[in-house]
Amino acid sequence: MKPIIEIDHISFKYQEDQAVSALNDISFSINQGEWVAIIGHNGSGKSTLAKTINGLILPSEGKVTVGGLELNEANVWDIRKKIGMVFQNPDNQFVGSTVEDDVAFGLENQGVPREEMVKRVNNALEKVRMSEFKTKEPARLSGGQKQRVAIAGVVALSPDVIILDEATSMLDPKGRLEVISTIQQLKEEKNLTVISITHDIDEAANANRVLVMKAGELVQEGTPEEIFSAGEKLVAMGLDLPFPEKLKIELTDLGIDVPATYMSEEGMVNWLWTSVLNK
Repeated sequence: MKPIIEIDHISFKYQEDQAVSALNDISFSINQGEWVAIIGHNGSGKSTLAKTINGLILPSEGKVTVGGLELNEANVWDIRKKIGMVFQNPDNQFVGSTVEDDVAFGLENQGVPREEMVKRVNNALEKVRMSEFKTKEPARLSGGQKQRVAIAGVVALSPDVIILDEATSMLDPKGRLEVISTIQQLKEEKNLTVISITHDIDEAANANRVLVMKAGELVQEGTPEEIFSAGEKLVAMGLDLPFPEKLKIELTDLGIDVPATYMSEEGMVNWLWTSVLNK
């Protein structure tokens, strides 16, 4: 299978005389339908990398290919049609006076006929479970609801790739769960490729693969099991640990033997129930 995204030895500096590159010789690929989480501390380069993939900035060196198209000034708009971005603050994305107007905005810019536009807006709102709010003002929604509307605006455009750029960082736990469950459902239904730029380690644990950034470099990649089982190494890089790994440390301090392998939250609950609480 040919990757939908190929990053080939890209580097980037915000200023030519800048001593340190924001991105330094990064290479990786992403397959269609894959969920990839990119994690790293502030200033690690992960958001700059997302902007490079979407063509918001062009790399100083190297090559970015999306859906078989090499990123350059000639085809940047064709590439952006393949990629939808959901940003940290949904309020910054709203332009319509109602939810349905806002979801329709991108379709209007693309010149989609009205009959098709109405159909796609209604379908997108149904997908994110926000149909009953379509005549409401976006400002009156909760944080999680606003972010689901922002996702609907992207889904209506039918992209091949969705990039979540810290899209859950301003939400409470309930809002985060709403957004992640929505993305998981859409991914399965449409075989979407998802790139999650996040500080939320528990969000990253839902991905198929995790890329770890540090000081503009890609320092590690692997499955969540491979990345998060390295515990102390992540902490040394200024990153957090998923809740199950934190709990394992606490249980070890209490003298309880815990599995050495990485466990998801579901796996931790099952282990606690069968191996600890039932004893």
